Amino acid sequence: MTHRIAVIPGDGIGKEVLPEGIRVLEAAGRRFGVDFAWTHFDWSCEVYARTGRMMPEDGLEQLRRFEAIYLGAVGFPGVPDHVSLWGLLIPIRRGFHQYVNLRPVRLLRGVRSPLAGRGPADIDMLIVRENNEGEYSEIGGRLYRDTPEELAVQQSVFTRRGCDRVIRYAFELAKRRPRRHVTSATKSNGIIHSMPYWDERFAAMARQYPDIKTSQYHIDILTAHFVQHPDWFDVVVASNLFGDILSDLGPAIAGSIGIAPGGNINPEKEYPSMFEPVHGSAPDIAGKGIANPIAQIWTGAMMLEHLGHPEAAQAVVGAIERFVEEGKGLTRDLGGTAGTEDVGRAIAKLI
Repeated sequence: MTHRIAVIPGDGIGKEVLPEGIRVLEAAGRRFGVDFAWTHFDWSCEVYARTGRMMPEDGLEQLRRFEAIYLGAVGFPGVPDHVSLWGLLIPIRRGFHQYVNLRPVRLLRGVRSPLAGRGPADIDMLIVRENNEGEYSEIGGRLYRDTPEELAVQQSVFTRRGCDRVIRYAFELAKRRPRRHVTSATKSNGIIHSMPYWDERFAAMARQYPDIKTSQYHIDILTAHFVQHPDWFDVVVASNLFGDILSDLGPAIAGSIGIAPGGNINPEKEYPSMFEPVHGSAPDIAGKGIANPIAQIWTGAMMLEHLGHPEAAQAVVGAIERFVEEGKGLTRDLGGTAGTEDVGRAIAKLI
């Protein structure tokens, strides 16, 4: 079977770590009989700086024929972050109904958590972020610019369909995990319309899954609990903004954002899903060959799982685990001196 994959290296270290992801996926493919047809797209902030567009007008049509999108990172000095987000990532996420942003958070053996006394058994959770609506809305505007009365208005959008489908996804994930526990992030004591509605939809969904344990915390104390009690959490479901915050905090307590994978999922597979690591383009180290490619490689394992190859996906994750636990040839963020390509080759060899 040959899978058609769109490849968007993007900016900065994305161009360095993504080839290592492909290297490892090809190794897994050879072992498990999976073939890939890679098509590269040069869409990035660097291109925007030259052309004024992150991707062509027909960009979504070009991507529609692929089964998945494998993305490195976007971001470039001089190009505002909202340009890369709204010019490339959000159009893909929304155009292809990638309404789930899934980010596993695990402390691997061989990686030291910044939390004292915590080991791999304490940090193992999935963060499910609503990815198509919520606080990241285009509804709003600014009035009375450049006057003392200037104001900005930003509206959030929470629909029953949008809330229910991502919350249901979280419960379905929990059914397949030993702890069978879903935690909801809220702030209904301060955000008096959208968050109480989110709470209502979470409670309604929980009634459909009586065998799943549930808990709910306001986002401020929830971030504190992530640091003080990470072992409390199994599957965490959150709105777009809250999920964005938690899914960066999670990898930080697990030792390094450089190992954190992520996926923008269309669960029904009506459209291609997009797989991108949590980290950004890191222009400060771009071009030096020292970026950690593990997040990109692990993200590739998530893509394999989505494409229907769980054994190949587990082989990739297992190779990552063995490599990190051995502790030899790690990149600088994990206390070593190895380069990007060194890590990619070592993990591919372990497949």
